[in-house]
Amino acid sequence: MENFQAHYAHGYRGALALIGGASVLLIAAAWGCGSSSSNSGSGGGLPNSKANLTQVEHGRYLVTTIGCADCHASGVDDPSSATWLAGYIGPAGGSGTGAFNIGPFHTYAKNLTPDMNNGIGMHTDRQIYNALRYGLAPDSTPDVVITSTTPGVGNFPAAPVYLAPPMPWTSFRHLTDADIWSIVAYLKHGIKANANSVPDSQSPPGGWASSYTSAKVGPDQLAAYPATNEQFAP
Repeated sequence: MENFQAHYAHGYRGALALIGGASVLLIAAAWGCGSSSSNSGSGGGLPNSKANLTQVEHGRYLVTTIGCADCHASGVDDPSSATWLAGYIGPAGGSGTGAFNIGPFHTYAKNLTPDMNNGIGMHTDRQIYNALRYGLAPDSTPDVVITSTTPGVGNFPAAPVYLAPPMPWTSFRHLTDADIWSIVAYLKHGIKANANSVPDSQSPPGGWASSYTSAKVGPDQLAAYPATNEQFAP
C-alpha cells in the first residue's frame, strides 16, 4: 500500500503538471471561487430548458481557456480540427497526449464529443454536470440532482466512483453553476460527434475515492473571502 501511495502521489503531481494545473486553478478562480450550491443555472438554457447559443458560445470560451485541449484534443486549441475534443488517440498501453500513468494504473483522456457510442452522448446533461461539479464518473453515476457532497446523503453515491486524477475537476468545481452548465451545453450541444474509441482507464479499488479527501485536494466549498491567508490591499 505504501508503494502504491508513493507512486500515486508522484503520478498525480506529474499529471497535474502536464495539464497545467496551476493555470487551471487561476482561471477557475477568476470565474467564480466559491461555487454556487444550487443545481440550477441562471436565465434560459440548461438545465431548465434546451441549451441556447449564448450558453454554447460561453462554454466554447471556457473550454478553450481552461485547458481542456491539453489532454482531450492533442494539446491543440483548434475547434476546426477533425479530432477536436475526441480524447486520447492510440492503443491501450500507448503513450502520448492524453495518456497518463498514475502509479500502476493507465488512464486516458475521454472522448468529450457527443458521439452516442464512444463519447459523452451516451450520458445525460446532468451526468456531465455532476462529473464537472463533483468529479463523479458518469458511467457509474445515475442521472440525479445531487444536493450534498457526503456519500449516501442528498443523492451523492454511497460508494462514489470518481474521475481519474488527471482530470482537474477539483478546480472546475469552483466555477459557477452558470459556467459549468455552459461547458455542458458546448460539449453536448455545440460540437460535432467523433467516433474515436478511447481505451478504458484503469483505477484502484474504490474508484479513486480515497484520493479526494479535503486534506489532499482542498475543501469542496471555499471559505468566504478573505480567508486566513488572503487580504485586500488596493
